[in-house]
Amino acid sequence: MKSDFPLSLFAKLRTMKIAPRKVISDEQTKMARYAKAMGHPVRIFVLEMLSKQACCYSGDLSDILPIAKSTLSQHLKELKDAGLIQGEIETPKVKYCLNKENWAEAQTLFLAFLSK
Repeated sequence: MKSDFPLSLFAKLRTMKIAPRKVISDEQTKMARYAKAMGHPVRIFVLEMLSKQACCYSGDLSDILPIAKSTLSQHLKELKDAGLIQGEIETPKVKYCLNKENWAEAQTLFLAFLSK
């Protein structure tokens, strides 16, 4: 299919120093990152569990969940990378807690989005 748009105009547009218009907001980016991190049932379970108690050790989670420790570790890493949880090493275990500030931010973002 041939375009009616002149090829030379494409070349000119490519070389112009125009700042791209920001279409995606910071809030949308954060919400997408939180949603991605919450996109697995194991991670939802972990978040629910941590929301009901102060902290939890990764060893305790591996006793409850029927998954390999390495798999659990990857799920915890995803939640930690998104900022939803934080971990503290207490040799030989790692203690995980909700990151209360980011958890509150995620709640606010999702509530605002879902109420539209």
